[in-house]
Amino acid sequence: MTMISRTLGRGAAAALLVGSLALAGCVSTMGAMSEGGSMAESGSMKSTTHPMMAMDPMKSEHAAIDRFSAQAGHLQVRDAANKPPGPNQPVDFDVGPFVTTGLGPNGETVMYYNFDVQSTTPAPIYVLFRKGDMSPVAGQLNIVDVIPGDAGYNDFWRINKVTVPTDYVANSVGSLQAIKDAGYPIEQTDTLVNCPIVPDGSTAIHRLSGNDTGLHQGWYRNKTVSYFNFSEAPLSVTADGKVPVAPIYVTFNANPGDAMGGPESGFKTIAGTMQTHNVVAALPGTMGYSPLWFVSAYDNMDFDKVTNLGAAMAANVLAKGVATVNCPIFSVQAGMMHK
Repeated sequence: MTMISRTLGRGAAAALLVGSLALAGCVSTMGAMSEGGSMAESGSMKSTTHPMMAMDPMKSEHAAIDRFSAQAGHLQVRDAANKPPGPNQPVDFDVGPFVTTGLGPNGETVMYYNFDVQSTTPAPIYVLFRKGDMSPVAGQLNIVDVIPGDAGYNDFWRINKVTVPTDYVANSVGSLQAIKDAGYPIEQTDTLVNCPIVPDGSTAIHRLSGNDTGLHQGWYRNKTVSYFNFSEAPLSVTADGKVPVAPIYVTFNANPGDAMGGPESGFKTIAGTMQTHNVVAALPGTMGYSPLWFVSAYDNMDFDKVTNLGAAMAANVLAKGVATVNCPIFSVQAGMMHK
């Protein structure tokens, strides 16, 4: 099978808080946090001293991760004909089919990663703060309760602020259940991060504007997980709490509906190159950008004339909004000409 890219406070206080979340390894350069966060869960801390001993992430068991199982994958699924790395095996995301070269709204050459279909419903990630502090607990790993293959997993995470006692010891809790058992208050924010969980040792060495390319660690039910952080643009949930999407127009070697057509046939490219005429509607730093793309497929007979967004919108669209795929852009080269 061919795998493709299928409030915490206001004003300066909010900006300071988001900047401090970079220390937690999940936000990086995100700018100011959206205002208007709401309390998703509440609780009163049962004790000023947590009774559990701190866990050592370096000595803890690592959760088994497989993004290509039938439960986790959509377009990127392991089968008899297609054999990506196995469960818990590192993945090199800098080779095909995980990288695509496409076009920007004005014909720019853009490159983006393909992290498969993702839902518009974000998953929660929990970031711990000592009471009264604006920075996350130093050394504490962020906590998630779903991994690829679990119901509700998403590469896109909605940050939840967890308030712990002033004498809390980093990594005393490593699960959502432990947070609940301790009665720590949880405050849901409007801020999203794009952090795909991957097998430990995986690589994706490109980021726009030189952002951090390393793996970060988190807790999942007292086991560690590894994830990338893509922060080429700040993200916030929509008014209805969803991950925002942006349009992308793509075309395949065989049109959807034809024999072996659609994603199975692979993207159509300029002969002898990896250059597609897939056109994104927005770039990082411009209004409307999101790495979660709303995919529409146009007739491959229009391939040669689709070299920018206007041409893509005027093409014969065969299927609109067929999927939402996580494809963060990591390179933009302006002024390129395509034939």
